[in-house]
Amino acid sequence: MITIDVSAIEGFVPTGSVKAMEPEVKAALEKLEKGTGEGNDYIGWMNLASSLTPEFLAEIKETAATLRDKCDTVVVAGIGGSYLGARAVIEAFANSFSWLRKEKNAPVILFAGNNISEDYLFELSELLKERKFGVINISKSGTTTETALTFRILKKQCEEQRGRRTARKVIVAITDAKKGAARICADKEGYKSFVIPDNVGGRYSVLTPVGLLPIAVAGYDIDQLVRGAADMETATDSNQSFDNNPAAIYAAARNALYRSGKKIEILVNFQPKLHFFAEWWKQLYGESEGKDGKGIYPASVDFSTDLHSMGQWIQEGERTIFETVISVAKVRYSVTVPSDEENLDGLNFLAGKHVDQVNKMAELGTRLAHVDGGVPNIRIVIPELTEYWLGQLIYLFEKACGISGYLLGVNPFNQPGVEAYKKNMFALLGKPGYEEESKAIQERMRK
Repeated sequence: MITIDVSAIEGFVPTGSVKAMEPEVKAALEKLEKGTGEGNDYIGWMNLASSLTPEFLAEIKETAATLRDKCDTVVVAGIGGSYLGARAVIEAFANSFSWLRKEKNAPVILFAGNNISEDYLFELSELLKERKFGVINISKSGTTTETALTFRILKKQCEEQRGRRTARKVIVAITDAKKGAARICADKEGYKSFVIPDNVGGRYSVLTPVGLLPIAVAGYDIDQLVRGAADMETATDSNQSFDNNPAAIYAAARNALYRSGKKIEILVNFQPKLHFFAEWWKQLYGESEGKDGKGIYPASVDFSTDLHSMGQWIQEGERTIFETVISVAKVRYSVTVPSDEENLDGLNFLAGKHVDQVNKMAELGTRLAHVDGGVPNIRIVIPELTEYWLGQLIYLFEKACGISGYLLGVNPFNQPGVEAYKKNMFALLGKPGYEEESKAIQERMRK
Protein backbone atom coordinates (compact mmCIF):
# COMPACT_ATOMS: atom_id res chain seq x y z
CA MET A 1 0.00 0.00 0.00
CA ILE A 2 0.94 3.65 -0.18
CA THR A 3 2.77 4.61 3.01
CA ILE A 4 2.84 7.83 5.01
CA ASP A 5 5.59 9.02 7.34
CA VAL A 6 4.91 11.89 9.75
CA SER A 7 8.02 11.45 11.90
CA ALA A 8 9.56 14.67 10.50
CA ILE A 9 6.89 16.83 12.12
CA GLU A 10 8.18 15.92 15.59
CA GLY A 11 9.51 18.96 17.38
CA PHE A 12 7.11 21.22 15.48
CA VAL A 13 3.98 20.08 17.32
CA PRO A 14 3.51 19.07 20.96
CA THR A 15 4.59 15.50 21.64
CA GLY A 16 1.81 13.04 20.90
CA SER A 17 -0.33 15.61 19.04
CA VAL A 18 -1.13 13.36 16.08
CA LYS A 19 -2.14 10.39 18.23
CA ALA A 20 -4.11 12.70 20.52
CA MET A 21 -6.35 13.61 17.59
CA GLU A 22 -7.57 10.03 17.22
CA PRO A 23 -10.97 10.67 18.91
CA GLU A 24 -11.60 13.72 16.69
CA VAL A 25 -10.60 11.80 13.59
CA LYS A 26 -12.83 8.90 14.56
CA ALA A 27 -15.76 11.31 14.98
CA ALA A 28 -15.05 12.89 11.57
CA LEU A 29 -14.87 9.46 9.92
CA GLU A 30 -18.17 8.54 11.52
CA LYS A 31 -19.76 11.71 10.11
CA LEU A 32 -18.52 10.76 6.65
CA GLU A 33 -19.58 7.13 6.76
CA LYS A 34 -22.95 7.73 8.42
CA GLY A 35 -23.67 10.89 6.45
CA THR A 36 -24.38 12.98 9.53
CA GLY A 37 -21.99 15.89 8.85
CA GLU A 38 -22.48 19.11 6.94
CA GLY A 39 -22.62 18.61 3.18
CA ASN A 40 -23.77 15.00 3.54
CA ASP A 41 -25.70 15.24 0.27
CA TYR A 42 -22.32 15.34 -1.53
CA ILE A 43 -20.59 12.24 -0.19
CA GLY A 44 -21.40 9.93 -3.09
CA TRP A 45 -17.68 9.67 -3.85
CA MET A 46 -17.14 7.74 -0.61
CA ASN A 47 -18.15 4.34 -2.02
CA LEU A 48 -18.02 5.20 -5.68
CA ALA A 49 -14.97 3.10 -6.62
CA SER A 50 -16.32 -0.08 -5.04
CA SER A 51 -19.77 0.38 -6.60
CA LEU A 52 -18.82 0.90 -10.25
CA THR A 53 -19.96 -2.11 -12.26
CA PRO A 54 -18.06 -3.84 -15.09
CA GLU A 55 -21.00 -2.96 -17.36
CA PHE A 56 -20.67 0.75 -16.57
CA LEU A 57 -16.92 0.73 -17.15
CA ALA A 58 -17.46 -1.16 -20.40
CA GLU A 59 -19.81 1.58 -21.60
CA ILE A 60 -17.18 4.19 -20.82
CA LYS A 61 -14.54 2.21 -22.72
CA GLU A 62 -16.85 1.66 -25.69
CA THR A 63 -17.46 5.40 -26.02
CA ALA A 64 -13.74 6.04 -25.64
CA ALA A 65 -13.05 3.56 -28.43
CA THR A 66 -15.45 5.43 -30.73
CA LEU A 67 -13.67 8.72 -30.09
CA ARG A 68 -10.28 7.09 -30.56
CA ASP A 69 -11.41 5.60 -33.86
CA LYS A 70 -12.95 8.78 -35.29
CA CYS A 71 -10.65 11.48 -33.90
CA ASP A 72 -6.98 12.35 -33.93
CA THR A 73 -7.64 15.02 -31.31
CA VAL A 74 -10.17 15.25 -28.47
CA VAL A 75 -10.81 18.50 -26.63
CA VAL A 76 -11.99 18.16 -23.04
CA ALA A 77 -14.09 21.24 -22.23
CA GLY A 78 -14.47 21.81 -18.50
CA ILE A 79 -13.23 23.86 -15.58
CA GLY A 80 -12.12 23.07 -12.03
CA GLY A 81 -13.06 19.56 -11.02
CA SER A 82 -14.53 19.01 -14.47
CA TYR A 83 -11.07 18.74 -15.98
CA LEU A 84 -8.31 18.79 -13.34
CA GLY A 85 -8.73 15.18 -12.24
CA ALA A 86 -8.60 13.84 -15.78
CA ARG A 87 -5.63 16.04 -16.64
CA ALA A 88 -3.81 15.00 -13.47
CA VAL A 89 -4.02 11.32 -14.42
CA ILE A 90 -3.39 11.74 -18.15
CA GLU A 91 -0.30 13.92 -17.66
CA ALA A 92 1.06 11.55 -15.01
CA PHE A 93 1.24 8.76 -17.60
CA ALA A 94 1.79 10.61 -20.86
CA ASN A 95 5.15 10.87 -22.53
CA SER A 96 6.70 14.14 -21.32
CA PHE A 97 7.02 15.28 -24.92
CA SER A 98 3.67 14.05 -26.25
CA TRP A 99 2.87 17.64 -27.23
CA LEU A 100 5.53 17.23 -29.92
CA ARG A 101 4.17 13.98 -31.31
CA LYS A 102 1.02 11.93 -31.26
CA GLU A 103 0.92 9.09 -28.77
CA LYS A 104 0.68 5.65 -30.38
CA ASN A 105 -2.92 4.61 -31.12
CA ALA A 106 -4.36 7.45 -29.05
CA PRO A 107 -5.70 10.88 -29.96
CA VAL A 108 -4.06 14.02 -28.67
CA ILE A 109 -5.96 15.23 -25.59
CA LEU A 110 -6.35 18.99 -25.26
CA PHE A 111 -8.05 20.93 -22.48
CA ALA A 112 -10.19 24.04 -22.90
CA GLY A 113 -13.11 25.76 -21.24
CA ASN A 114 -10.98 26.55 -18.19
CA ASN A 115 -10.24 30.18 -19.06
CA ILE A 116 -11.70 33.12 -21.00
CA SER A 117 -8.61 33.96 -23.05
CA GLU A 118 -9.45 35.07 -26.58
CA ASP A 119 -5.89 34.34 -27.72
CA TYR A 120 -6.08 30.81 -26.34
CA LEU A 121 -9.38 30.10 -28.10
CA PHE A 122 -8.16 31.59 -31.38
CA GLU A 123 -4.98 29.51 -31.30
CA LEU A 124 -6.98 26.40 -30.38
CA SER A 125 -9.38 26.98 -33.27
CA GLU A 126 -6.47 27.46 -35.68
CA LEU A 127 -4.85 24.23 -34.50
CA LEU A 128 -8.08 22.27 -34.87
CA LYS A 129 -8.63 23.42 -38.46
CA GLU A 130 -6.32 20.67 -39.67
CA ARG A 131 -7.52 17.99 -37.27
CA LYS A 132 -10.28 15.43 -37.03
CA PHE A 133 -11.37 16.50 -33.59
CA GLY A 134 -14.08 15.60 -31.13
CA VAL A 135 -15.26 17.19 -27.91
CA ILE A 136 -16.06 15.95 -24.41
CA ASN A 137 -18.22 18.69 -22.90
CA ILE A 138 -18.27 18.47 -19.11
CA SER A 139 -20.72 20.73 -17.33
CA LYS A 140 -23.55 19.94 -14.93
CA SER A 141 -25.48 23.10 -15.74
CA GLY A 142 -24.22 23.87 -19.21
CA THR A 143 -24.10 27.55 -18.29
CA THR A 144 -20.72 27.89 -16.55
CA THR A 145 -19.33 30.83 -18.53
CA GLU A 146 -15.83 29.57 -19.31
CA THR A 147 -16.96 26.12 -20.45
CA ALA A 148 -20.21 27.13 -22.14
CA LEU A 149 -18.52 29.85 -24.17
CA THR A 150 -15.79 27.45 -25.29
CA PHE A 151 -18.23 24.68 -26.16
CA ARG A 152 -20.32 27.06 -28.24
CA ILE A 153 -17.24 27.84 -30.35
CA LEU A 154 -16.06 24.21 -30.56
CA LYS A 155 -19.51 22.87 -31.45
CA LYS A 156 -19.85 25.30 -34.35
CA GLN A 157 -16.36 24.53 -35.66
CA CYS A 158 -16.82 20.77 -35.34
CA GLU A 159 -20.11 20.89 -37.26
CA GLU A 160 -18.61 23.07 -40.00
CA GLN A 161 -15.47 20.96 -40.39
CA ARG A 162 -16.81 17.46 -39.95
CA GLY A 163 -20.47 17.86 -40.83
CA ARG A 164 -23.33 17.85 -38.38
CA ARG A 165 -23.89 14.10 -38.69
CA THR A 166 -20.30 13.23 -37.77
CA ALA A 167 -20.21 15.94 -35.10
CA ARG A 168 -23.07 14.20 -33.33
CA LYS A 169 -20.92 11.07 -33.09
CA VAL A 170 -17.78 12.78 -31.83
CA ILE A 171 -19.29 15.17 -29.30
CA VAL A 172 -20.03 13.61 -25.92
CA ALA A 173 -21.83 15.34 -23.05
CA ILE A 174 -21.16 14.65 -19.39
CA THR A 175 -23.85 16.51 -17.52
CA ASP A 176 -26.94 16.39 -15.29
CA ALA A 177 -29.34 13.49 -15.67
CA LYS A 178 -32.44 15.59 -16.35
CA LYS A 179 -31.95 19.34 -16.33
CA GLY A 180 -29.71 22.14 -17.52
CA ALA A 181 -28.64 23.63 -20.83
CA ALA A 182 -26.05 20.92 -21.52
CA ARG A 183 -28.64 18.16 -20.98
CA ILE A 184 -31.15 19.90 -23.27
CA CYS A 185 -28.49 20.33 -25.96
CA ALA A 186 -27.32 16.70 -25.67
CA ASP A 187 -30.85 15.35 -25.99
CA LYS A 188 -31.72 17.64 -28.87
CA GLU A 189 -28.56 16.84 -30.85
CA GLY A 190 -28.51 13.15 -29.95
CA TYR A 191 -25.05 13.18 -28.34
CA LYS A 192 -23.84 10.21 -26.38
CA SER A 193 -24.06 11.35 -22.77
CA PHE A 194 -23.06 10.33 -19.27
CA VAL A 195 -24.41 11.57 -15.97
CA ILE A 196 -22.58 13.50 -13.28
CA PRO A 197 -24.05 12.03 -10.07
CA ASP A 198 -26.00 14.55 -8.01
CA ASN A 199 -24.22 13.48 -4.83
CA VAL A 200 -20.66 13.96 -6.12
CA GLY A 201 -19.11 17.43 -6.24
CA GLY A 202 -16.81 18.41 -9.08
CA ARG A 203 -13.54 18.21 -7.17
CA TYR A 204 -14.39 14.67 -6.02
CA SER A 205 -15.51 13.51 -9.48
CA VAL A 206 -12.37 11.86 -10.92
CA LEU A 207 -13.92 8.39 -10.66
CA THR A 208 -17.14 9.40 -12.41
CA PRO A 209 -17.39 9.76 -16.22
CA VAL A 210 -15.97 13.28 -15.71
CA GLY A 211 -12.54 11.75 -15.23
CA LEU A 212 -12.91 8.21 -16.48
CA LEU A 213 -13.94 8.99 -20.08
CA PRO A 214 -11.05 11.36 -20.95
CA ILE A 215 -8.61 9.01 -19.22
CA ALA A 216 -9.92 6.05 -21.23
CA VAL A 217 -9.77 8.07 -24.48
CA ALA A 218 -6.11 8.80 -23.71
CA GLY A 219 -5.52 5.04 -23.56
CA TYR A 220 -5.06 4.42 -19.85
CA ASP A 221 -6.48 1.59 -17.77
CA ILE A 222 -9.53 2.84 -15.89
CA ASP A 223 -10.19 -0.63 -14.44
CA GLN A 224 -6.88 -0.45 -12.55
CA LEU A 225 -7.48 3.16 -11.55
CA VAL A 226 -10.82 2.21 -10.02
CA ARG A 227 -9.39 -0.92 -8.38
CA GLY A 228 -6.67 1.10 -6.69
CA ALA A 229 -9.22 3.57 -5.36
CA ALA A 230 -11.47 0.74 -4.15
CA ASP A 231 -8.58 -0.85 -2.25
CA MET A 232 -7.77 2.49 -0.60
CA GLU A 233 -11.47 2.88 0.22
CA THR A 234 -11.18 -0.30 2.28
CA ALA A 235 -7.83 0.70 3.78
CA THR A 236 -9.21 4.01 5.08
CA ASP A 237 -12.61 3.01 6.46
CA SER A 238 -13.54 3.13 10.13
CA ASN A 239 -12.76 -0.57 10.61
CA GLN A 240 -9.06 0.21 10.28
CA SER A 241 -7.05 1.23 13.31
CA PHE A 242 -6.00 4.87 13.46
CA ASP A 243 -2.30 3.96 13.20
CA ASN A 244 -2.88 1.92 10.02
CA ASN A 245 -5.22 4.38 8.28
CA PRO A 246 -3.15 6.67 6.01
CA ALA A 247 -6.04 9.12 5.44
CA ALA A 248 -6.57 9.45 9.19
CA ILE A 249 -2.85 9.98 9.84
CA TYR A 250 -2.50 12.57 7.06
CA ALA A 251 -5.57 14.53 8.18
CA ALA A 252 -4.47 14.45 11.82
CA ALA A 253 -0.87 15.48 11.06
CA ARG A 254 -1.75 18.45 8.86
CA ASN A 255 -4.31 19.71 11.38
CA ALA A 256 -1.87 19.31 14.27
CA LEU A 257 0.55 21.48 12.29
CA TYR A 258 -2.19 24.00 11.50
CA ARG A 259 -3.05 24.32 15.17
CA SER A 260 0.64 24.91 15.88
CA GLY A 261 0.76 27.88 13.51
CA LYS A 262 1.67 26.21 10.22
CA LYS A 263 -0.94 27.77 7.93
CA ILE A 264 0.46 26.88 4.49
CA GLU A 265 0.91 23.38 3.07
CA ILE A 266 3.20 22.92 0.08
CA LEU A 267 2.70 19.74 -1.93
CA VAL A 268 6.11 18.72 -3.25
CA ASN A 269 7.00 16.30 -6.01
CA PHE A 270 10.36 15.30 -7.46
CA GLN A 271 8.63 13.84 -10.52
CA PRO A 272 7.42 16.50 -13.02
CA LYS A 273 4.72 14.15 -14.29
CA LEU A 274 2.84 14.98 -11.08
CA HIS A 275 2.58 18.72 -11.79
CA PHE A 276 -1.11 18.59 -12.67
CA PHE A 277 -1.80 16.13 -9.91
CA ALA A 278 -0.75 18.95 -7.58
CA GLU A 279 -3.12 21.31 -9.41
CA TRP A 280 -5.98 18.87 -8.75
CA TRP A 281 -4.90 18.55 -5.10
CA LYS A 282 -4.85 22.34 -4.69
CA GLN A 283 -8.44 22.63 -5.85
CA LEU A 284 -9.54 19.69 -3.70
CA TYR A 285 -8.14 21.17 -0.50
CA GLY A 286 -8.49 24.87 -1.26
CA GLU A 287 -12.15 24.67 -2.23
CA SER A 288 -12.98 22.20 0.54
CA GLU A 289 -11.28 23.92 3.47
CA GLY A 290 -10.99 27.62 2.70
CA LYS A 291 -14.11 29.06 4.30
CA ASP A 292 -15.43 30.61 7.48
CA GLY A 293 -12.09 32.39 7.92
CA LYS A 294 -10.31 29.05 8.26
CA GLY A 295 -8.25 26.68 6.16
CA ILE A 296 -4.73 25.53 5.37
CA TYR A 297 -3.55 27.33 2.23
CA PRO A 298 -2.57 24.74 -0.43
CA ALA A 299 0.46 25.51 -2.60
CA SER A 300 2.71 23.30 -4.70
CA VAL A 301 6.21 23.11 -6.17
CA ASP A 302 8.02 20.90 -8.67
CA PHE A 303 11.43 19.96 -7.29
CA SER A 304 14.26 20.10 -7.98
CA THR A 305 13.26 22.75 -10.56
CA ASP A 306 11.64 25.08 -8.05
CA LEU A 307 14.51 24.73 -5.59
CA HIS A 308 16.19 27.27 -7.86
CA SER A 309 13.29 29.72 -7.53
CA MET A 310 11.23 29.00 -4.40
CA GLY A 311 13.94 27.15 -2.51
CA GLN A 312 15.30 30.23 -0.75
CA TRP A 313 11.89 31.26 0.59
CA ILE A 314 11.08 27.74 1.73
CA GLN A 315 14.45 27.37 3.46
CA GLU A 316 14.57 30.72 5.22
CA GLY A 317 11.27 32.57 4.81
CA GLU A 318 8.46 33.02 7.30
CA ARG A 319 8.04 29.82 9.30
CA THR A 320 4.33 29.32 8.67
CA ILE A 321 4.73 26.48 6.16
CA PHE A 322 4.97 22.71 6.09
CA GLU A 323 5.59 20.32 3.22
CA THR A 324 3.92 17.13 2.06
CA VAL A 325 6.31 15.28 -0.22
CA ILE A 326 5.04 12.72 -2.73
CA SER A 327 7.87 10.29 -3.35
CA VAL A 328 7.70 7.83 -6.26
CA ALA A 329 9.72 4.75 -5.30
CA LYS A 330 10.24 3.24 -8.75
CA VAL A 331 10.58 5.11 -12.05
CA ARG A 332 9.48 3.85 -15.43
CA TYR A 333 12.71 4.00 -17.41
CA SER A 334 16.46 3.54 -16.89
CA VAL A 335 19.07 6.22 -17.60
CA THR A 336 22.61 6.14 -16.17
CA VAL A 337 25.15 8.93 -15.97
CA PRO A 338 28.02 8.39 -18.48
CA SER A 339 31.67 8.88 -17.65
CA ASP A 340 33.49 11.74 -19.36
CA GLU A 341 37.26 11.70 -19.90
CA GLU A 342 37.76 15.44 -19.40
CA ASN A 343 35.27 15.70 -16.51
CA LEU A 344 34.98 19.46 -16.98
CA ASP A 345 31.67 19.52 -15.10
CA GLY A 346 33.12 17.51 -12.21
CA LEU A 347 30.35 14.92 -12.39
CA ASN A 348 32.40 11.76 -12.83
CA PHE A 349 31.64 10.90 -9.21
CA LEU A 350 28.10 10.19 -10.49
CA ALA A 351 29.23 8.01 -13.42
CA GLY A 352 27.37 4.72 -13.55
CA LYS A 353 24.64 5.89 -11.19
CA HIS A 354 21.00 5.99 -12.27
CA VAL A 355 19.60 9.49 -12.67
CA ASP A 356 16.79 8.51 -10.30
CA GLN A 357 19.37 7.71 -7.61
CA VAL A 358 20.64 11.26 -7.93
CA ASN A 359 17.05 12.52 -7.75
CA LYS A 360 16.33 10.46 -4.63
CA MET A 361 19.37 11.90 -2.88
CA ALA A 362 18.25 15.38 -3.90
CA GLU A 363 14.90 14.57 -2.31
CA LEU A 364 16.42 13.28 0.93
CA GLY A 365 18.90 16.13 1.13
CA THR A 366 16.13 18.67 0.58
CA ARG A 367 13.85 17.19 3.21
CA LEU A 368 16.69 17.17 5.77
CA ALA A 369 17.65 20.75 4.93
CA HIS A 370 14.08 22.00 5.15
CA VAL A 371 13.45 20.30 8.49
CA ASP A 372 16.69 21.86 9.76
CA GLY A 373 15.39 25.20 8.45
CA GLY A 374 12.14 24.91 10.39
CA VAL A 375 9.87 23.29 7.80
CA PRO A 376 8.15 20.11 9.03
CA ASN A 377 7.70 17.35 6.46
CA ILE A 378 5.07 14.71 5.78
CA ARG A 379 6.23 12.06 3.30
CA ILE A 380 3.87 9.95 1.20
CA VAL A 381 5.49 7.12 -0.76
CA ILE A 382 3.78 5.74 -3.85
CA PRO A 383 5.43 2.53 -5.19
CA GLU A 384 5.34 3.66 -8.84
CA LEU A 385 3.31 5.73 -11.26
CA THR A 386 0.68 3.28 -12.50
CA GLU A 387 -3.08 3.55 -12.78
CA TYR A 388 -3.54 1.34 -9.73
CA TRP A 389 -1.31 3.36 -7.42
CA LEU A 390 -2.59 6.71 -8.66
CA GLY A 391 -6.12 5.47 -7.99
CA GLN A 392 -5.05 4.78 -4.43
CA LEU A 393 -3.48 8.22 -4.06
CA ILE A 394 -6.57 9.98 -5.41
CA TYR A 395 -8.86 8.27 -2.93
CA LEU A 396 -6.40 8.78 -0.07
CA PHE A 397 -6.42 12.52 -0.61
CA GLU A 398 -10.20 12.65 -1.06
CA LYS A 399 -10.86 10.74 2.15
CA ALA A 400 -8.31 12.75 4.12
CA CYS A 401 -9.86 15.96 2.79
CA GLY A 402 -13.30 15.02 4.09
CA ILE A 403 -11.85 14.14 7.49
CA SER A 404 -9.72 17.28 7.59
CA GLY A 405 -12.63 19.56 6.74
CA TYR A 406 -14.61 18.28 9.69
CA LEU A 407 -11.54 18.61 11.94
CA LEU A 408 -11.37 22.27 10.89
CA GLY A 409 -15.06 22.71 11.63
CA VAL A 410 -16.14 23.57 8.07
CA ASN A 411 -18.38 21.99 5.46
CA PRO A 412 -15.83 20.36 3.12
CA PHE A 413 -18.34 19.87 0.31
CA ASN A 414 -19.64 23.33 -0.53
CA GLN A 415 -17.98 26.35 -2.15
CA PRO A 416 -20.14 29.45 -1.56
CA GLY A 417 -17.25 31.85 -2.18
CA VAL A 418 -16.83 30.71 -5.78
CA GLU A 419 -19.98 32.57 -6.81
CA ALA A 420 -18.80 36.03 -5.73
CA TYR A 421 -16.81 36.87 -8.85
CA LYS A 422 -19.54 35.54 -11.13
CA LYS A 423 -22.12 38.01 -9.85
CA ASN A 424 -19.80 40.92 -10.56
CA MET A 425 -18.78 39.57 -13.96
CA PHE A 426 -22.39 39.03 -15.06
CA ALA A 427 -23.36 42.49 -13.87
CA LEU A 428 -20.45 44.09 -15.73
CA LEU A 429 -21.33 42.18 -18.92
CA GLY A 430 -24.99 43.19 -18.73
CA LYS A 431 -26.47 39.74 -18.23
CA PRO A 432 -30.28 39.90 -17.82
CA GLY A 433 -31.32 39.67 -14.19
CA TYR A 434 -28.25 41.46 -12.83
CA GLU A 435 -29.44 45.05 -13.25
CA GLU A 436 -29.31 45.89 -9.53
CA GLU A 437 -25.81 44.48 -9.18
CA SER A 438 -24.76 46.50 -12.24
CA LYS A 439 -26.06 49.72 -10.70
CA ALA A 440 -24.27 48.96 -7.45
CA ILE A 441 -20.97 48.36 -9.25
CA GLN A 442 -21.33 51.55 -11.31
CA GLU A 443 -21.93 53.53 -8.12
CA ARG A 444 -18.94 51.87 -6.50
CA MET A 445 -16.72 52.71 -9.48
CA ARG A 446 -17.83 56.38 -9.39
CA LYS A 447 -16.69 56.63 -5.80
